[in-house]
Amino acid sequence: MRKMFPLIVLLLHLSAVYSDSHSLRYYVTAVSAPGSGIPEFSYVGYVDDQEITNYNSVSRRLLPRAEWMKKVEPEYWERETQRAKGNEAVSRHNVRILMERFNQTGGFHTFQVMRGCELGDDGSIRGYEQLRYDGGEFIALDTQTWTYMATMSQALISTQRWNSPEVQEGERNRNYLENICIDWLKKYVENGREELERRVRPTVKVSGQHKDGTLMLHCQVYGFHPRHVDVKWMKNRVDDVPTYETTHVLPNPDGTYQIRVSADVMPGEDDSYSCYVDHSSLGAPLNIVWEPEQPSSWVTPVVVAVVVVVLLVAAVVGFLLYRRNKASYKTASNSDTSSNTARA
Repeated sequence: MRKMFPLIVLLLHLSAVYSDSHSLRYYVTAVSAPGSGIPEFSYVGYVDDQEITNYNSVSRRLLPRAEWMKKVEPEYWERETQRAKGNEAVSRHNVRILMERFNQTGGFHTFQVMRGCELGDDGSIRGYEQLRYDGGEFIALDTQTWTYMATMSQALISTQRWNSPEVQEGERNRNYLENICIDWLKKYVENGREELERRVRPTVKVSGQHKDGTLMLHCQVYGFHPRHVDVKWMKNRVDDVPTYETTHVLPNPDGTYQIRVSADVMPGEDDSYSCYVDHSSLGAPLNIVWEPEQPSSWVTPVVVAVVVVVLLVAAVVGFLLYRRNKASYKTASNSDTSSNTARA
């Protein structure tokens, strides 16, 4: 389910209070009908890029996904399970309402909400909330005015009601995003600091492949933590090279991450290419230069030796064939049949 909602990228920096910026986000997803192993409802919590809680319509319980989340008091799980069940009922109702607004009577449809907060390395705070329908942005909360903005005409009914003086939904959520959410984020970070602020340096490998007059460069960066990383190809250590292909940052089984960035270039005689990698585990960014593979030092002697052996074998074989042909010629000249060839 998590892959169905585009994640907001939050940059991480060093901090004097917390060693990083941190974020707490919750993703709610409801679908019009179950299928392909997708539950009708899910409610997933993240601190930074790590999943911490998960509730869905199959388990019907809010469960911890990070080991350090078990430090939270036992009452938390029962209380939040009931809250998730309430969200499940509301979200299923919202799917039916939105299908009516879009004049849809069937098919597979999704309603998603992302809500969360960020604590900056300088102590600043930020909240956000977005609603999507069938993958498209539907409603967004403007945290400057604390009003909801409709991005589809079908959302106007909801935003007008939420922004009305009687409801003021944005102001009510402001307290959660600026206070309650931040308080919980601090608590989670304290419980999981060892894992959340773990630093693992990336390993970088570069390679290149010539094809049809161009050079395809690959930069594989793996084994790093935390997730955020900046990877790009550079020409002569100055110019950025347009990216041909970039994979998403993917998780490894050991909790670290990997990414591959490729570029298709037309190399000049004096051009050099390097992979630039910046990560919070590094004191300074890396610049790994790609160099064409050179034959190993032992290759030339081996080739020479092989050629010499081949020539020697050819000489011996030629000599033996010469001896054999010569002997055959002498035998033919001394035979009885030879005296009859010139006679009439």
